[in-house]
Amino acid sequence: MSDATPKPLLEVRDLKVHFPVRGGLLRRQTGVFKAVDGVSFTVPAGKTVGLVGESGSGKTTIGRTLVKLIPATSGEVLWKGESILPMTEKQFRPLRRRIQYIFQDPFGSLNPRMTVGAIIGEALEIHFRELNAAQRTERVASLLRRVGLKPEMMGRHPHEFSGGQRQRIGIARALAVEPEFLICDEPVSALDVSVQAQIVNLLQDLQEELGIALLFIAHDLAVVEHISDSVIVLHRGKIVESGDARRVLEHPEDPYTRELLAAVPRIEA
Repeated sequence: MSDATPKPLLEVRDLKVHFPVRGGLLRRQTGVFKAVDGVSFTVPAGKTVGLVGESGSGKTTIGRTLVKLIPATSGEVLWKGESILPMTEKQFRPLRRRIQYIFQDPFGSLNPRMTVGAIIGEALEIHFRELNAAQRTERVASLLRRVGLKPEMMGRHPHEFSGGQRQRIGIARALAVEPEFLICDEPVSALDVSVQAQIVNLLQDLQEELGIALLFIAHDLAVVEHISDSVIVLHRGKIVESGDARRVLEHPEDPYTRELLAAVPRIEA
């Protein structure tokens, strides 16, 4: 038996994402905004890493860079040891099934003209072409049940659901392609506190059931506390503290982490 430590599912090495700052009538570049400035971390298979910071800290930029929605300035992102930043869209496309993104705004990320069944079924048509219409419908029904919704809801449109239900639909859509890694970008910040706990608990249950790894992006350390194995605290594009979730939350070392903990009331699961 080998004693070698298995490679992490995802590894980020010295990631930098800089944007030009322009000004004047000619919109010439006058400086650089360092949204992400030398960030490194790993996400083990089946674990949850919480990525925490205020608005503008760079956390969402990191999430979007990992799925190539934003180009990186420099650094490396490795998926199972394979570098993904140099990949073309065609090369990266197969990985989009393995790496799914849950957006902050559950309403804005769902097509209002499509029914819930069509929204979830669209991913199945693309990635599971061997399924016929009846099999896709059954798979959609199963996914809705898995996230706590009723199969008969698949004929409704997004506007007919509450914010919490829409986020559940977004999670079902992400799960449809059987991902190994979910990037959850502020998935509960637009929801009422009582619904936040429900969605956090749902994600935790799904992770235990399916063995999915999560990058949970949030500005609220109290929310992250309920789901994360480890925590990374970002401030102005840099990591100021990271480590085991319990240690960081109970014994924060950096003043910025202590400010985040003091600023937000805790939720009850």
